[in-house]
Amino acid sequence: MALLRVLLIDDEEELVFTLAERLMLRGIEVEGVTSGADAIGRVQEKKFDVVVLDMKMPGMGGLEVMRMIRREQPTIKFILMTGRGSPEEGEEGMQGGAFAYLLKPINIEDLMEKMMEAVSV
Repeated sequence: MALLRVLLIDDEEELVFTLAERLMLRGIEVEGVTSGADAIGRVQEKKFDVVVLDMKMPGMGGLEVMRMIRREQPTIKFILMTGRGSPEEGEEGMQGGAFAYLLKPINIEDLMEKMMEAVSV
């Protein structure tokens, strides 16, 4: 059985693939998608413990995706990430219910630590 069930959402396909691969090597069950619409469809089909979500995506932004996913799975934990973040954006995400906010490039050990903390709360 997997340690955690994680959904990765980022419009950068290479980042999703690479991050998913690195998490799988650590015993994490991971699915990755590159759009908010795909993410919402995925959470309607399957339960996840943690969502790792990019704040800035074309179409549906990270905060909107987070609100929609929360309607489907109210107990899910969110870790937001961005490469172009601002302190205000991070604060808005945290006020919206995110557990953590990380800047890209993501350090895999920091991400693992935040995911484990999120599910232990």
